[in-house]
Amino acid sequence: MKIETVCIIDDDPIFVYGTKILLNHNSWYGSSVLVYENGKEALDDLTALVKSEEKLPEVIFLDLNMPTMDGWEFLDEFIKLPLKKIPKVFIVSSSIDQRDIQKAHSYAIVEDFIEKPLSNTLMANIFKAIEGEDKAVL
Repeated sequence: MKIETVCIIDDDPIFVYGTKILLNHNSWYGSSVLVYENGKEALDDLTALVKSEEKLPEVIFLDLNMPTMDGWEFLDEFIKLPLKKIPKVFIVSSSIDQRDIQKAHSYAIVEDFIEKPLSNTLMANIFKAIEGEDKAVL
């Protein structure tokens, strides 16, 4: 099973660019990447998708430190939405603070905390694990 849509919520254009390259040069996902520079933009757009009953991205890569609305504030609001299918959220941060890692794992929606930068191998492992979960459900 391919992931159709991936969402990147990060204000670092270099990270966004690198992540898009990793996605585009591999066959893990379909064709759509949604990019938001802060949690507020992402929350507004994803809330609109939920209200219109459109499909949400299957995977969200979420940075913690962003202007306007950070990753924690985004998560606090996102988990309140009436989600029919819950996306796999991966926090991707340059923080190595154990408190951030523990806090990330306190959210049921968060799959994992990943230290930047993403690599081809790490990305492959993420998508293989998701694919394995889907097969296990069948």
